Amino acid sequence: MSETSGAVGIIGGTGLTTLSGLEISGKRTLETPWGAPSSELTEGRLDGQPVIFLSRHGNPHRIPPHEVNYRANIKALYDAGVRTVIGVNAVGGIHPDMGPACVVVPDQIIDYTWGRAATFFEGELEKVTHIDFTWPYDQEARHILVQAAADQKVAFAGFGVYGATQGPRLETAAEIRRMERDGCDLVGMTGMPEAALAAELGMRYVCLGLVVNRAAGKSDHIITMEEIELAIEQGMSGVRRILEVSMAGLGALTDLPQPS
Repeated sequence: MSETSGAVGIIGGTGLTTLSGLEISGKRTLETPWGAPSSELTEGRLDGQPVIFLSRHGNPHRIPPHEVNYRANIKALYDAGVRTVIGVNAVGGIHPDMGPACVVVPDQIIDYTWGRAATFFEGELEKVTHIDFTWPYDQEARHILVQAAADQKVAFAGFGVYGATQGPRLETAAEIRRMERDGCDLVGMTGMPEAALAAELGMRYVCLGLVVNRAAGKSDHIITMEEIELAIEQGMSGVRRILEVSMAGLGALTDLPQPS
């Protein structure tokens, strides 16, 4: 049995290009039919659980949200044996309770992105395939993350509608008002098509969002990188604690097909 058999996949976003506490056993690069993933796969153990870590924007952070090769990232993790994926995302808070350094485990998505390669099911297909995407995040994995956040006494919200925007620019105040009317609680640029692609491959997928700023128009000042960096510094330790405490439970979610 390989070192990473039954590994949990972690896709790190802004502020999480590496994962402290990961006992690294190796690194490898996988090619996929859709090209190379954003970074090499870092294999190891976190709190004893086999883990495969991938940096969504590359390491160093260099790939903007709309140019991430989401298909290659998800397929590389799948080919490496991952069946449960945690997508760590830096997000803006729209809901009044979701301020800087708050951790959010959302339960729904609204997709505002456009022009991204968003499906594996295209080209010369034998048949058209439509996945059920009613619940975009795996409910069992969500419960594990929410319980871990509560146990660690991290400031968190165990609900939320993630509005995925195109980027790389931040949104206007009017766009955020529209998103709020649509029901969005937080805004980010990388939640889609990542979640849908994982669903197409039958993988469990869950989002662990860190609020790094109030969304546009939700504070009395403009958004600055200094503000974002401070929130990352304040909140990322909580994200790491949640990940560590969640590993055993997430690793036990084994009732999915094994790699072919």
